[in-house]
Amino acid sequence: QVQVVESGGDLVQPGGSLRLSCAASGSIPSTYAMKWYRQAPGTKERELVGEWFSGVSTIFSDSAKGRFTISGDNAKNTVNLQMNSLKPEDTGVYYCLVLSGSRQYWGRGTQVTVSS
Repeated sequence: QVQVVESGGDLVQPGGSLRLSCAASGSIPSTYAMKWYRQAPGTKERELVGEWFSGVSTIFSDSAKGRFTISGDNAKNTVNLQMNSLKPEDTGVYYCLVLSGSRQYWGRGTQVTVSS
């Protein structure tokens, strides 16, 4: 089994920055991707923000491009999401997913609130 834990969520003012972290532990597959999703308040869908895979980071969310960056450390099984110039619409629960083939391991999420 794989355990995934996110951290770093907080209340921040518009224009501020936050750094989220995700750590995976347990029986981690040899090949996997670590992805960041966010779920806006009142919605059921989770939006893919970006991923870290084989040392390459990719931001998929158009609203996050130019403001968010992803970094990771495969040796430590960790991935970070650096969020700058935060906007109220970035508010939500941010989840980390470890994906290997058809196997998915989700964390419980960390709350990010952007408000003045």
